[in-house]
Amino acid sequence: MPSDSEPALVLDGIVAGYGGGDVLRGVSFEVPQGEITCVVGPNGAGKSTVMKVISGLLRPRQGSVTLAGKKLNGRSARQILKAGVVQVPQQHSLFKDMTVAENLDLGAYTVRDRAAVRQRTDRVYEMFPQVKEWAGQKAGALSGGQQRLAEFARALMLEPELILLDEPSMGLSPIVLKSVFDAVKRMNADGATILLVEQNARAGLKLAHRGVVLENGTVRLAGTGREVLEHPEIGELYLGGAAKTA
Repeated sequence: MPSDSEPALVLDGIVAGYGGGDVLRGVSFEVPQGEITCVVGPNGAGKSTVMKVISGLLRPRQGSVTLAGKKLNGRSARQILKAGVVQVPQQHSLFKDMTVAENLDLGAYTVRDRAAVRQRTDRVYEMFPQVKEWAGQKAGALSGGQQRLAEFARALMLEPELILLDEPSMGLSPIVLKSVFDAVKRMNADGATILLVEQNARAGLKLAHRGVVLENGTVRLAGTGREVLEHPEIGELYLGGAAKTA
């Protein structure tokens, strides 16, 4: 359920890029605790760069990233992971020659208490019974959609403060996409705060509580998912016309 407490994540005036060029030019937005926030925008708008800054793979030149009131600036990717930020990348990231169960176990590699790891595994299997069915299979034998669900399950093994999902619909058919987005809703209903970058803007915004539109490295619009979907100018630019929701 959405929360009225302090935001889980705050980006304030982020300027970042590669080499001599800035991709992000003063990006500021919040990710509310317990909600799904979806970032959309055209190719080159800076969506993936935002994810890299949050996860510590790219250090911003200016601005701050704050998780639950604590600055992430200057921390390494490993330190940010330990702080509770887990990313499911755009490209499939399971170890294909290992079983699904072994991949899940690796997701909790920073947890030394084996009893706690077993408890987390049981909880993840309860949320994703399909993943339990695949536990003994090699990850490389799974379909793209099945691998995505297993990646979600692995992300939950660290009981993260924030889950970053980078283009989870990439390469998936509409039927498989529905099962993946249903899994996102399930994780959120269980208490996960999720920041989602999604090329399928309409589907992502329908799923999300909050929407952020990036354009040329700046925030063009932020509001509820429905407000962004129904905004006429944004609809014409990115969605093929503003959505009419019931």
